Amino acid sequence: MMDDVHGAESSKPELHAVGDPAAGDRTAAEDKYRTLSVIVPVFNERNTIAEILRRIRAVELPMHLEVVVVDDGSTDGTGKVLSALQDSTVRVVTHPANRGKGAAVRTGIETARGQLVLIQDGDLEYDPDDWPTLLEPVMKGKAQVVYGSRFTGAGRAMRPTQWLGNRLLTLTANVLYRSTLSDMETCYKLFDRAVLDAITIESDGFDFEPEITAKVLRRGYRIYEVPISYTGRDASEGTKFEWRDGVRALTALVRYRFVRQI
Repeated sequence: MMDDVHGAESSKPELHAVGDPAAGDRTAAEDKYRTLSVIVPVFNERNTIAEILRRIRAVELPMHLEVVVVDDGSTDGTGKVLSALQDSTVRVVTHPANRGKGAAVRTGIETARGQLVLIQDGDLEYDPDDWPTLLEPVMKGKAQVVYGSRFTGAGRAMRPTQWLGNRLLTLTANVLYRSTLSDMETCYKLFDRAVLDAITIESDGFDFEPEITAKVLRRGYRIYEVPISYTGRDASEGTKFEWRDGVRALTALVRYRFVRQI
């Protein structure tokens, strides 16, 4: 179990229904997946969090929407912005101190109650308009895990070092786990809740990405990829991933393949 969190009421939020079809018109998938829980881990995203939540609210979905924003110890005033944006759809959970993206996602998963769980970064690199593309394979019964690939979609190019690092990590994952991914490090990951319930997430930092991928693949799930748009940002715009995180991710891939048990 995780540590106690602060800054959120104990009651569950009301859910916002968008395009909810009549019971008689539901498909089997729509009947199974009634709620999409979107987890938004944020750390010092005062300048972007309001806009990303606006975009989130604008997406039309065939199900209820629950948004869980985890403020991971922000020190730039992000918490004040979030306090004004919290409503019946958006629930804010606060870590008193910064613990890392993996810890924030773990808190979000434990808070969320949807049958589908999607991770959405609090910056503007990933566009919520791509959600229907991510949801389609699940709603058609083709997959229980979907990744949005930045390498097969449109958008602003990555920095050369970022491109090379992502390619190296993805190649390593493919070799170690006999997969065919194009973008393991993507932040757009969609899961059937049952998949997450069968996995214990340990990582606190950015090594969450290789950990969850390794454990999903070792459980025998196929990761379905779809193209997404991507607008990368650099260090001056607030990107937080550093070369040390790449080393940790590489180490995690090897560790979870040969040492760690699921």
